[in-house]
Amino acid sequence: MSTGLRLTWTLTGHGWADCTIEAPAAKAELTASHIGNAPEDLLNAVTRLMASASEARVQFEAEPTAFRWFFHREGDDVWLRLLELRHGGEHDNAGTQLWSGALSIDGLARAVVRCFDEVALVHGESGYRGKWGEHFPRSELEVLRHTWRAHRSPEIR
Repeated sequence: MSTGLRLTWTLTGHGWADCTIEAPAAKAELTASHIGNAPEDLLNAVTRLMASASEARVQFEAEPTAFRWFFHREGDDVWLRLLELRHGGEHDNAGTQLWSGALSIDGLARAVVRCFDEVALVHGESGYRGKWGEHFPRSELEVLRHTWRAHRSPEIR
């Protein structure tokens, strides 16, 4: 199972971001456009997984390309598979696999929380809105953070 997962979200221009996911043995680079709700959808998917959902799915729109994230959870393990599709409406079978691997649910949540904490630190919420074109996903980030902390320390609930 992969440890040391790192996720980065880099605002590259108005309404565009590059997302990199890397573990010691693999790395994938994706693009997202603000025409979808990529940050919110990713944060919400990981929150659902933390709250014991067995599956979640997210799509980043990159006009016309799309990147699909598939999560499957069993216990404290999550299998992640990333696909690139030439067009967002295509069937999963038309996609090219960019990355797949087993992760701990704790490591996944930690990587996503740290990623968006870094974005807020670098840009601030106002700067984020200016570059991305939408509000920073503060409420989604805080719900994930709270769910992650509760998972790590059940006695604090």
